[in-house]
Amino acid sequence: MASFTSLSEFADILAAQPGPDAEAIAAAPARNGQLTKPPGALGRLEELSIWMAGWAGTEKPALDAPQVLVFAGNHGVAAKGVSAFPPEVTAQMVFNFEAGGAAINQLSNAFGAKLHVTALDLDAPTADFTEEPAMSEAACVAALAAGWDAVDPEVDMLETGEMGIGNTPAAAAIASALYGGDFVGRGTGVDDAGRKIKQDVVAKGLARHLPASPLEVLARLGGREIAAMAGAIAAARHHSVPVMLDGFICCSAAAVLSEAQRGALDHCVAGHMSAEGAHAMMLEKIGKEPLLNLGLRLGEGAGAALARGSMKGALACHSGMATFAEAGVSEG
Repeated sequence: MASFTSLSEFADILAAQPGPDAEAIAAAPARNGQLTKPPGALGRLEELSIWMAGWAGTEKPALDAPQVLVFAGNHGVAAKGVSAFPPEVTAQMVFNFEAGGAAINQLSNAFGAKLHVTALDLDAPTADFTEEPAMSEAACVAALAAGWDAVDPEVDMLETGEMGIGNTPAAAAIASALYGGDFVGRGTGVDDAGRKIKQDVVAKGLARHLPASPLEVLARLGGREIAAMAGAIAAARHHSVPVMLDGFICCSAAAVLSEAQRGALDHCVAGHMSAEGAHAMMLEKIGKEPLLNLGLRLGEGAGAALARGSMKGALACHSGMATFAEAGVSEG
């Protein structure tokens, strides 16, 4: 169970998170250098394997028990016309997740992950952040704790996804508050007029709620599902579970952690770069190079689930290949 009851206590936990296993980090490159391939022949897959070894605590890591967490929340700012879909779609999509009908259900099944969906007070949307803070500190802490408690410490990779009509302007507001600049995109597919509405909404939110610390930004401008993803990503670090980040909304949650504590995302890799225009900007800010670029803009954890295949391939080669000595092959 989460052991924090305030944003200050959560910040203290971030400051005391564990790092990767030093022995595994040292042993994995040594093994990689002995495998039956030219040096560097597997490119970035070699880096991923060594990174994964550090968090798995073994020079021969595997990826057999991933967990996908999808969090859903509603946003008061949706009443400002910032989405192409009405707020009731959030609950309808939660039902679809639970019935096994969404894209993330298919991808979780295809790649052997267990999926858990958490709906966060859908009948009580966050406040409209152009008028007041989206969440009180207590509400934000409760959402962080919901994400923290949803993580299974026995899994070998975590992926977090989201569903929430109105959450792209919330994520854009968080990013702009943390980094400056315009992070407003088209989200669910709004036109130019809709994007202008979102830009105006974000500008009003920033004017009302800044300056603020990163965790205060999360509370004042974010949503319950965004806070829950931040809590889950932090809990994964607490349990030394590596994380595959999903799209723009997920990365806004990760960015809060990154700005709250240097190195808070060392256990994370970016699964993909989405078609949401500002996602590339966000990835640059948090220092993550995406594994895939497939033009996705779905959320749900879909891009992270697909990227997991690349990670499994990397680990299959690293942990399963023979060394030159084992294969009786001359190293030249």
